[in-house]
Amino acid sequence: MNELRWDPTLGEWVAYATHRQERTFLPPAEYCPLCPTKPGGFPTEVPRESYEIVVFENRFPSFVPDAPEPEGSGNGLTPKAAGRGVCEVVLYTDEHDATLAQLPERRIRQLVEVWADRYRELGALDFVDYVFIFENKGEAIGVTLHHPHGQIYGYPFVPPRPKRELEAARAHREKTGGCLHCDLLAQEHAEGKRIVVKGEHFSAFVPFYAHFPYEVHVYSRRCVGSIAGLDAEERRDLARTLKRLLVGYDELFGFSLPYMMVMHQAPTDGGDYEGVAHFHIEFYPPNRTADKLKYLAGSETGAGAFIVDALPEETAGRLREAVARA
Repeated sequence: MNELRWDPTLGEWVAYATHRQERTFLPPAEYCPLCPTKPGGFPTEVPRESYEIVVFENRFPSFVPDAPEPEGSGNGLTPKAAGRGVCEVVLYTDEHDATLAQLPERRIRQLVEVWADRYRELGALDFVDYVFIFENKGEAIGVTLHHPHGQIYGYPFVPPRPKRELEAARAHREKTGGCLHCDLLAQEHAEGKRIVVKGEHFSAFVPFYAHFPYEVHVYSRRCVGSIAGLDAEERRDLARTLKRLLVGYDELFGFSLPYMMVMHQAPTDGGDYEGVAHFHIEFYPPNRTADKLKYLAGSETGAGAFIVDALPEETAGRLREAVARA
């Protein structure tokens, strides 16, 4: 069952996908469904002996293209809708124990091409309003499969966080005539103390308003709406910047750092987002120290107000040193 229900108190959709209770949960490595299928071995999602990058539809999707209309339509205050959309899995490599940080820059460059392709193809579907590319890494984040992979959701609506960001960017443009993200990046470059990696076309920094101690945003220098709009040199530099940041994350505490990686870009709902949507990637590692996590507790979850116990300037300096050492 894939169903949407409207929350009138927050003005947003909540998705229900009851079959996801049965999804695979931390299987032994020899039964990993994301590894290649070896001759005479356990059958997996990939019927090949080896591969580089694979994309396939999620077996336990939050949204499906042919979701039926829900039983009962709800009412004017709390309507229901079909959970139509697309959910894909992106396998980064056939090496079970690898991570994105450990992959060569060439593979990350290929992955950038795959992400751009999926953004274009899924965004062209008339029932997809937002293409959300992301990765959950590490058990601290709640991953159920360790094999290196990311996911792509084609939402039938613009999700709340990107929507609020776009609204803020539009208001900034109407007030100043400029791009909010371009202006933020110019400020970060001018101050310099929160910059972590500075490439030719992309910059990675701990934002002035970071919600997590080691949160990093990776901004395109050029005001481009989506990953599909990047040219060849920009895609190459994006791969290089991601590689440097990721190895720095692992160097920071001496272990493979868990994180959420999410991409924010222009919706595909047919609206005008020129000068409003600015492609960027955000990383949210849960660690505040090597052995302590930042939990989303009462203030963060119940009030939506984040409280962080480390200043962005301090954590950016530590992370910048880790990148230099790596």
